[in-house]
Amino acid sequence: MNLPISLTLLRIFFVPLLVVLLLTKGQNMDLWAVGVFLLAATTDLLDGYLARTRGQITTLGILLDPIADKLLITAALISLVEMRLIPAWMVVIIVGREFAVTGLRGIASAEGFVLEPSELGKTKMVSQVVAITVIALERRYPVLHPLGELLLWLVVAFALISAVQYFWSFWRELDVRLKRVPQRRLVILRMGRSPDAPLAGRSEEEEDVAAQ
Repeated sequence: MNLPISLTLLRIFFVPLLVVLLLTKGQNMDLWAVGVFLLAATTDLLDGYLARTRGQITTLGILLDPIADKLLITAALISLVEMRLIPAWMVVIIVGREFAVTGLRGIASAEGFVLEPSELGKTKMVSQVVAITVIALERRYPVLHPLGELLLWLVVAFALISAVQYFWSFWRELDVRLKRVPQRRLVILRMGRSPDAPLAGRSEEEEDVAAQ
């Protein structure tokens, strides 16, 4: 197991610890939760950087990295809903977008092409980390509430816009591939006529299709 994959697995192991710290009432627990969350988010930057610079990009790493990201963000958001710091409907939109794009990537892979991460998608990830950090500190620092609310709306906007961008890229690529597939003309044979017998007015191309 290489270092990038180890960092990705570490991020996954941070998820239950983050939930416990967020939902446990105690002195400085919110600070500990934010520290663990930021540490986990940092591993997201490091594993990709190390995989590229060391030439250690693997199939396992490609599969685990987005799963770890989604687990971390989803766990943090649901915990904040439980703490009544953010509305549930916003989390439904954000998490639903993640499932939709993941499913779209799976379909694209089955069709033989890859949906590359967009710059807007990367911006969404950064905005999620910043928003969760600010909102988690709101109880300690109430002055952060307006900023946290603004950041959360930005996360929702980035999530929706980037989802539309991914779906547009998918349909555009799929349309191009469908146009490349040669279409065959359907020839209807009359009842009682031998398939080898030529029909009046039928072109040579249609005869070849019928023979097939």
